[in-house]
Amino acid sequence: MAAAVSAGVSLPSSKSISLPTRTAIFSPERINFNKVPLYYRNVSGGGKVIRAQVTTEAPAKAEKISKKQEEGVVVNKYRPKEPYIGRCLLNTKITGDDAPGETWHMVFTTEGEIPYREGQSIGIIADGLDKNGKPHKLRLYSIASSALGDFGDSKTVSLCVKRLVYTNDQGEIVKGVCSNFLCDLKPGSEAKITGPVGKEMLMPKDPNATLATGTGIAPFRGFLWKMFFEKHDDYKFNGLAWLFLGVPTGSSLLYKEEFEKMKEKYPDNFRLDFAVSREQTNEKGEKMYIQTRMAQYAEELWELLKKDNTFVYMCGLKGMEKGIDDIMVSLAAKDGIDWIEYKKQLKKAEQWNVEVY
Repeated sequence: MAAAVSAGVSLPSSKSISLPTRTAIFSPERINFNKVPLYYRNVSGGGKVIRAQVTTEAPAKAEKISKKQEEGVVVNKYRPKEPYIGRCLLNTKITGDDAPGETWHMVFTTEGEIPYREGQSIGIIADGLDKNGKPHKLRLYSIASSALGDFGDSKTVSLCVKRLVYTNDQGEIVKGVCSNFLCDLKPGSEAKITGPVGKEMLMPKDPNATLATGTGIAPFRGFLWKMFFEKHDDYKFNGLAWLFLGVPTGSSLLYKEEFEKMKEKYPDNFRLDFAVSREQTNEKGEKMYIQTRMAQYAEELWELLKKDNTFVYMCGLKGMEKGIDDIMVSLAAKDGIDWIEYKKQLKKAEQWNVEVY
């Protein structure tokens, strides 16, 4: 999965929901019915006799039309028994030397054989065997590139991976098998890739959406590259993207130069807010976590969430969503709305999209 912390909201239209009574790496200038018995009955209407046809059972349920870009989405083309062998083209550390932990950006060849979409994931199977002498199990990582890839030719896929190293209860240093395998890969080395998988985090169709993203930066980098660094015949983003990115230190900020370039080029379409927990505080002196930063815009965010063109995306650590729930409960209550029930409506409408681990 991704290494940073961000949070997201996307708004495709301006129509309001009826409320219930309750580091830069590249230079990116670049309805069906069932067959049922029928009978007739006469209906008197306006001085005329109208013959009405009535079915004895309800029509089949209409298929739900997704608000996301699901057409043609491929899943599980490659599986663990027959993975795709990709070659590492680039692998670079994108956190500072004084950052608490390492995060690496890596690019793999696909030759167009893994037709993924922004918001999907791929699996990686680390080389070697586990303690039982069996191949390692795959680990899923959110894709950090747009469908065109970092080179713009639809022949690569990128990942953003944090190296996992920790001390267990016995005082032993433990290294995550797959993350360390990936972070140590040299250009030219091969990796076993599965997928693509996932539809939860797919981008909304509406190019006039407002997108706010949070926790786990990888899928949002892919979104934002498509929105601001690429030209498409069938897609031009005209809405608002609002990125909340949270990390412990300034040297841990990922893709900072890329995002600032987007803000510079598209100031009316992109907002950017950082939450650096060890270096920033709010007016109460509290550490600046992502939910703390979002709380500063709570009223504005709540107004956005009352519109049916707002889509929220969150990817990353589980704890973040609760922090945001805590903010929204009181705001919703002011309008006589039960936030938890309202959030269920947002999820059903594909406006609240969460992928946490």
